[in-house]
Amino acid sequence: MKTHRLARVAEVIREVASQTILFELRDPRVKGVTVTRAEVSGDLQHAKVYVSLMGTEKEQALCLHGLRHAVGFIQSKLASRLQTRFTPVIRFVVDQGVKNSIEISRLINEALAQAPPKVEAGSADGTAEEEPLDP
Repeated sequence: MKTHRLARVAEVIREVASQTILFELRDPRVKGVTVTRAEVSGDLQHAKVYVSLMGTEKEQALCLHGLRHAVGFIQSKLASRLQTRFTPVIRFVVDQGVKNSIEISRLINEALAQAPPKVEAGSADGTAEEEPLDP
């Protein structure tokens, strides 16, 4: 199958899942969810929807359980939007990309804070000499 068609279908799946979760899902377990991307198999039978979840580990697990419980509702919304022979079977996957980028930023900032200050050129003892000001 052509890759541009797969990309278009994946984008439609991402949009429908995002809008359905945000505006139409009434499950109190599902909150703090961001749909980051979607991947579709070559035969358009299966789709992975990557989500970023906020909160503690327990809240994230509860939210993911709520999302998996609402898969049928989201697939029904997707079926009305897609004009394909089969509606892809959706599977939610936690996207660790946001969490990893925050951790890498924290490590970089921590390393920069521990780095010794730069030594400026000037004198032998490492201190910069000040030039006298003429009024």
